[in-house]
Amino acid sequence: MKKIALEQTQEYKNSELCIATEYDFQDKDIDISTAEINGKYPENGYCVNTEVKEMIFVVSGGGRIVTEKETITFKQGDAILIDKGEKYFWDAICKVVMACSPAWTPEQHKMVK
Repeated sequence: MKKIALEQTQEYKNSELCIATEYDFQDKDIDISTAEINGKYPENGYCVNTEVKEMIFVVSGGGRIVTEKETITFKQGDAILIDKGEKYFWDAICKVVMACSPAWTPEQHKMVK
């Protein structure tokens, strides 16, 4: 069993509108983070995780996630699964918890048009 205290986390500012907090368990199979999103992220185009599935739980707020095929509206208490390779952007004001499998890495997270 492992525990990471809030004081041991690393904060990342993905943009002015998206701030993430990583809980780094050093586990290649799964990870977890929180994010506060305050607008459209990314500001232009889409983002895509080329290697990981992302399970999201909406802690507070709401908005929408837009993919090339659909728009999903969400609110507090909802859960969302984004498949690897799926292009999406956020248009939201929310706080979420995100678990990725395998563990998320910056190298596989891309910004695309």
